[in-house]
Amino acid sequence: MSFRRLKAIAKKELLHIVRDVRSLSLALALPLVMLLLFGYALTLDVDRIQTDVYDQDHTPESRALLDQFRSSQYFEIRSYVTNYKTIEKDIDRNDILLSIVIPKNYSRHLLAGEEADVQLLLDGSDSNTASIALGYADAIIQVYAARMRADAQIRRGGQAPANPVDARIRVMYNSDLKSRNFIVPGLIAVTMMIISSLLSSLTIAREWENGTMEQLLSTPVRPRELVLGKLTAYFLLGMADMVICTVVGIFIFDVPFRGNVLFLFFACCLFLFGALSWGIYISATSRTQLQAYQMGILSSFLPGYMLSGFVYAIREMPKVIQAISYIVPARYFVSILNGVFLKGVGFQVLWVEIAMLAGYAVLVFAAASRRMRLKVA
Repeated sequence: MSFRRLKAIAKKELLHIVRDVRSLSLALALPLVMLLLFGYALTLDVDRIQTDVYDQDHTPESRALLDQFRSSQYFEIRSYVTNYKTIEKDIDRNDILLSIVIPKNYSRHLLAGEEADVQLLLDGSDSNTASIALGYADAIIQVYAARMRADAQIRRGGQAPANPVDARIRVMYNSDLKSRNFIVPGLIAVTMMIISSLLSSLTIAREWENGTMEQLLSTPVRPRELVLGKLTAYFLLGMADMVICTVVGIFIFDVPFRGNVLFLFFACCLFLFGALSWGIYISATSRTQLQAYQMGILSSFLPGYMLSGFVYAIREMPKVIQAISYIVPARYFVSILNGVFLKGVGFQVLWVEIAMLAGYAVLVFAAASRRMRLKVA
């Protein structure tokens, strides 16, 4: 391998990138736009749940229960209704997610120490959000009911029963349970997977369309030198995008960064090298930029978004899909970013993910070099 030829290819590609101002601006701006758009728009937090109240009891006890919901950050009481028909209409129009129905004689049963029913009506169209809202509401009711039973027993001259278990919860790494702290690092991985594949997937196909590939084939440049030369130019651009995304995640979205910067840089280099190599491989198999673009989107966006664990938990997927996810490099990079950002772990914990990224990078680079034949097919 000749360093001189490698340097010439890299310089040629860098000049092409710099002279194409619109493509360069798009390559630098697109990751930032995607990160800001998805970072603000995509959230898994369920709060301010729009709620209707149908209180048929109208007693201090029923109002005390409603006060528990009103003081919670998860529920926002929208209106007080007087019949079920209004509740159905509000749910049909997506005005509310939850309705609390307190039946008659609720306070009488509660004060007598009997079972006091409370009805919760939910819109189950979005099953995930509905189940989370139901869990919040059930927790509030259970805590309130336990306190009421204890107070009633004290009033009857007894002693409040002691809790057999005193649960003290400590949430590690993401104490506020903000989904943004998990989403933004995953967004960086998915965004860079898409951008890297698209940047490099057009380079060889463009050479064929412009008729300049024949000129390259007439030179003594070897396949690996051609692939590495083109990778070097786009690698620098990809690292610039990675720095932009990381800075935005830390300083705009306030995602905590607890890990080692050098380890993160090393992991980013491995991931970018593999993603860019995959783009080169796609470009080498395509003769038109349109075909390369379509293959790049199909092989980067869908696997990176769906099978990386960024939005959907991999352990909840069918076994076949879980097996397929092992060949998606974004899966390992998402784990690395979450570990570095939130947990502050390093190579001792994430060595398996690093090894998988390294193996993927070497394998795809070898495939791209083999595909790049110095002859006109």
